[in-house]
Amino acid sequence: MTNLEKYKKAFVDALGIAEDKVNEELTYQSIVNWDSVGHMGLVAELEEVFDIMMETDDIIDFSSYEKGKEILKKYGVEI
Repeated sequence: MTNLEKYKKAFVDALGIAEDKVNEELTYQSIVNWDSVGHMGLVAELEEVFDIMMETDDIIDFSSYEKGKEILKKYGVEI
């Protein structure tokens, strides 16, 4: 499984949404499932999948599907 596939699957698993809903337009609070609780679940899922520990500022800045890719690069995860 590629890092992109793992990344998308993390959104599907953490937010309980269909894979076709995971795209470049997906942003925080643009769907009901991505609220503050869903956000922390997503962060936990990504940390587990990629074996990283995100800093608080990065968790707060993680505002979209695309922004998440940028943030993960800081932790050596190329998507």
